[in-house]
Amino acid sequence: MHHLADADLRLDAGPVDYAILVIYFALVLGIGAMARRSVNSSLDFFLSGRSLPAWVTGLAFISANLGAVEIFGMTANGAQYGLPTMHYYWIGAIPAMVFLGLVMMPFYYGSKVRSVPEFLLRRFGRFAHLTNGISFAIAQVLIAGVNLFALATVVNLLLGWPLWVSIVVASAIVLAYTSLGGLSAAVYNEVMQFFVIVAMLLPLTFVGLHKVGGWQGLVDKIAPEVKGGEVAGATADQLSSWPAMNLTGIGSATLSVLGVVFGLGFVLSFGYWTTNFAEVQRAMSAKSMSAARRTPLIGAYPKTLIALIIIIPGMIAAVIVPELRAVKAGTGDGSVTYNESILLLIRDLLPNGMLGIGITGLLAAFMAGMAANVSSFNTVFTYDIWQTYVVKDKPDGYYLRVGRVITIVGCVVAIGTAFIASTFDNIMDYLQTLFGFFNAPLFATFILGMFWKRMTPLAGGLGLITGTASAVTVDTLNRVGVLDLAGQGASFVAASAAFVVDIAVSVAVSLVTKPKPESELRGLVWSLTPRDQLRHDDTGENAGWFRKPVVLGAGVLALTVVLNIIFW
Repeated sequence: MHHLADADLRLDAGPVDYAILVIYFALVLGIGAMARRSVNSSLDFFLSGRSLPAWVTGLAFISANLGAVEIFGMTANGAQYGLPTMHYYWIGAIPAMVFLGLVMMPFYYGSKVRSVPEFLLRRFGRFAHLTNGISFAIAQVLIAGVNLFALATVVNLLLGWPLWVSIVVASAIVLAYTSLGGLSAAVYNEVMQFFVIVAMLLPLTFVGLHKVGGWQGLVDKIAPEVKGGEVAGATADQLSSWPAMNLTGIGSATLSVLGVVFGLGFVLSFGYWTTNFAEVQRAMSAKSMSAARRTPLIGAYPKTLIALIIIIPGMIAAVIVPELRAVKAGTGDGSVTYNESILLLIRDLLPNGMLGIGITGLLAAFMAGMAANVSSFNTVFTYDIWQTYVVKDKPDGYYLRVGRVITIVGCVVAIGTAFIASTFDNIMDYLQTLFGFFNAPLFATFILGMFWKRMTPLAGGLGLITGTASAVTVDTLNRVGVLDLAGQGASFVAASAAFVVDIAVSVAVSLVTKPKPESELRGLVWSLTPRDQLRHDDTGENAGWFRKPVVLGAGVLALTVVLNIIFW
């Protein structure tokens, strides 16, 4: 992304575009100031007092995910790999989101924990809790840096400020509203940001498709060579979602499909969506168990469809932006990378006025992503590290102040990690590596501990450590050339290794150590949880067949199957 300024690709914004930006920032800060009035306790600051309706938390749930990962990362993937990128949504998100809503949320919300690491504390004890608390905090500031760098890049292109100034200013804006109103400010801004992001992506997709002659025109431009009625060479991989060999970097079609289904669809996906507190926090702020369960299910519907208006623009950018065509042909001069796909498309397609909406949509996405990282970081640090291990038994107001201070610290650290993200040509490579390190072993520990009451506290901690170490080992072996995995296959293999090693170590350690008594595991293990805690409450505002979690989950899975068939 840092190459853009060198290539003199300044976005040519006019007065109308800047006016749209000013209005947007006024709304963002206004929401933060209004949300501050409802913050009277640490629970209000960190979890919105558990008072938000399902439609708000559902949209915030998906908006928090629409950060640089999606907007830069997935359009970059669309430009580089084509339709196989759809797997990150229809295989790598929707099934896990449904599982979270139907199976996991009753445990999270029913146990009244304030964070995902706190659930580990109750299930396994302090060793696993501290291990996960530290690793999660590190992961969030690293990922916040990705969103911050993307945010600063847009400011840099728009105003021409030096990149380091852009990073500091962008961080200050996010800090202003998250430190004022806590999670409520982040959530309500995320709802607004969702609509702003869609307002950017829809016209970009339709204008782009019109320019290339519709879907068939895009197909023809991606695959100009046809031999014997079949698309020739690597372009075939771009226009068919399976077997995704270009995405995984795995030479065997069978192993590539296995890598997508197991590595991405099961380990990475379930690890991210079911245990990542930056997402789960939105559901935990809902006003009831039913609303909490519906949160990821409501979010799954836009998640399913938004893939089309993120990946297709990336594919369009690769055929109409001259700089990207050169990159794809291997004749680029290094001035741009796939990460710039969305910026280059906005530059080439949107006129003044619409350009303002496009820029605002980008800023909204990166701010939503960073705010999600920072709000989950301050919660875990305050509750799971500071209150539990450093300063105990203080009045609630003390922890509220700590939360606000640590929000500042998180933003400052993210400024440093933003420069790490700048070294990757495709930030999805970086992010998938992080998810393999942190989320895959955590999911293994969760899933085993939730369904096997015999799993012991020591196994929970050792499983996490060895799982993470195995993912780091696979990544290192690939970087030094011992393994030969191109694309994002290395992160799929690393995540799979982390999952398998975590399970193997946890089982082995559990068999030779003492488990917790069953009386301490009620509500934390499936077989020991009262059935009424897992049942949907269909009274009052939760009434109606369309609000049943099972109905919502089945509907979005059916939609996903249909889309998979259409784009096979």
